[in-house]
Amino acid sequence: MRAIWVVIHRWCGLATAMFLFVAGLTGAIISWDHEIDEWLNSRLFETSSRGAVKAPLDLVRSIEAADPRVRVTFVPLQYEEGHTLVFGVQPRVNPATGRLFEPGYNQVFVDPVTGKTLGSREWGKVALDREHLMSFLYKLHYSLHIPEMGGVDRWGIWFMGIVGVVWLLDCFFALLISFPNPSVWTKSFAVRWRAGGYRLNFDLHRAGALWTWMLLFILALTAVSLNLNNEIFRPLLATFSELTPTPFTTRPLRPRHQPIAPKVPFADAITRAEAEASARGWPEPVGSIFYAQRFGIYGARFYEPGNDHGSGGMGVKSIYIDGADGRVLGERVPWKGTAADVFVQLQFPLHSGRIAGIPGRILISIMGIIVAMLSVTGVVIWVRKRRARYAEETIVKRGTGDSAGAAV
Repeated sequence: MRAIWVVIHRWCGLATAMFLFVAGLTGAIISWDHEIDEWLNSRLFETSSRGAVKAPLDLVRSIEAADPRVRVTFVPLQYEEGHTLVFGVQPRVNPATGRLFEPGYNQVFVDPVTGKTLGSREWGKVALDREHLMSFLYKLHYSLHIPEMGGVDRWGIWFMGIVGVVWLLDCFFALLISFPNPSVWTKSFAVRWRAGGYRLNFDLHRAGALWTWMLLFILALTAVSLNLNNEIFRPLLATFSELTPTPFTTRPLRPRHQPIAPKVPFADAITRAEAEASARGWPEPVGSIFYAQRFGIYGARFYEPGNDHGSGGMGVKSIYIDGADGRVLGERVPWKGTAADVFVQLQFPLHSGRIAGIPGRILISIMGIIVAMLSVTGVVIWVRKRRARYAEETIVKRGTGDSAGAAV
């Protein structure tokens, strides 16, 4: 039976090696995406202006007036001295074509004191310059930048989700074959550093996976949950525990070129969200608000200045408002809800390491390097064994030929 598991592990590993190598290296880097991005692009994120700041919604009107092709969909409502405000924008529908405009950017950086636009960029663009490097790597990590096909723009996300499924199953296949001799099972955890060559490569592959198995399992599981959330993860989880519906799971996703224009303005959505937060006794101020135009939903996020990731990395409190009539559609409160609700909340904090703060992010960076290493060492093992089998078959064929010749 072990021979069967070896074959399955081999082909699962070969099928996913290249993609996990890319995901591992990019994951090690994007654990620090905000810090690296701000360091690379200080001209976009930093400003020397000091003084009274302009109202964020006034800046929204200025951005939309400067380019009628776009709609502001993310508004930062808190100001940190010396930093710009980063607004998110999405294209409107071109009435001449019935399809979205292509403005070439989705982020706008504004000096909150002067109101001057310092720059714009397209987050996630396929480019390796300073402005786009980190967002390129981030999107590469979870989608490989596979483009839209047939009107569907989630092919890359689904593909990497399938890679995650194979990886998750392979975690168990690898465990089954890692202890060939139960009486000396501790040898599987050893690394013969002085052996060099193939033996060292093999030990790094087997022992490296065993020492970090639980973390590898968590990364694989969360990769599946994040990329195939509605397709696999939530339906499967709902069979084990009660899962509270959210506004984004009960409302269908509109086609990309058919966004829902809001009837409720940002100001009214913010006022309604603040009133709801006050009624709930939330002490945190509203920190930002976004509009998901493919759902027609506002999301107001509440947090203290500088704490947008929330305590313990579990995210922040949010209230969701209907963009059509201003109704309250729901809320999100970290660590609240059913067991399944909390488990869903844990997926990104676990995958990113933010659940444990800075130490967690360091650990995830190390794990990214380990995932890449396991991919490379696994391929090396396969290549070496394939060469050995080929050499053995060649010797056998030559031997057979020599014997036939001698018989003649």
